[in-house]
Amino acid sequence: MRIVSLLPSATEILFAIGAGDAVVGVTHECDFPPQARERAVLTSSLLPSDAAGAAAIDRHVRTSVHSGSSLYALDAQRLAQLEPDLIVTQELCAVCAVSYEIVERAAKRLRGDPRVVSLEPSSLEDVYATIAFLGELCERRNGAAALLAGLRAREAVLRNTPHAVNPRVLILEWTDPPMSGGHWTPGLVELAGGMPLLAHPGANSQTLTWEGIAQADPDLIVAVPCGFNLARAQTATGELDGNAVWNALRAVRAGHAYVMDGNAYVNRPGPRLIDSADRFAWAFDDATAAINVPRPSGITRLSM
Repeated sequence: MRIVSLLPSATEILFAIGAGDAVVGVTHECDFPPQARERAVLTSSLLPSDAAGAAAIDRHVRTSVHSGSSLYALDAQRLAQLEPDLIVTQELCAVCAVSYEIVERAAKRLRGDPRVVSLEPSSLEDVYATIAFLGELCERRNGAAALLAGLRAREAVLRNTPHAVNPRVLILEWTDPPMSGGHWTPGLVELAGGMPLLAHPGANSQTLTWEGIAQADPDLIVAVPCGFNLARAQTATGELDGNAVWNALRAVRAGHAYVMDGNAYVNRPGPRLIDSADRFAWAFDDATAAINVPRPSGITRLSM
């Protein structure tokens, strides 16, 4: 089987279940595991280079989505050369990956009639089901079963860990404008021992107002800007320094605001969602001084 993965989370799953040898093409954002970078790259971003800050990126994204334009380009010629048997894509988010319509049109022009599979997880359990499904589809059932057993065991440890305090937590999946934690993210907050605020479980992230955030008065905030690594997430969060409401939030004043590598963890519905919950749990314990454990990679307290 020859597989093209047009979704970074699917790429992670395929390698994790032992199907990485079958993956022949990926997106420009498929950077994990490192072996994924060795595959043919089939997509590119159409985001203009001058859209650097969070607000500028948001304006471009909203304009593109409103006009029906794609945020990504697909190399249909390279796709045809790879002759895939299976193409894995998504319809869940219009701004997270190349659109399903573009993939479907390109697939119809290919020889061999490859199967196009769209993945639509909206919760941690859905991600588990996706892992099992890809294991069946790629005949890597044992690899999928082993991966799931390990993830469920780690989930059980998190779920059964007592916490001195269960903080009321705001997850920001974008900073300007502020956007809520959606889909699987509120469940990860609960798994880590927190109570999600202004969240949209099982649904798309929604734009919030700073007035609404101030009224909710979160105990703790974690910024996980979609698609940003830790350095870019820190820059985006730093852009809020001129926001009077942000600076007045109790969590910010108390030093209970954190920033996280959303691109590697929270934003991708793959095996590293459990790593995301681990990092949330560290932040919750760090803020309450409940335990003293080394800071994991990919998350840090926001410096004031």
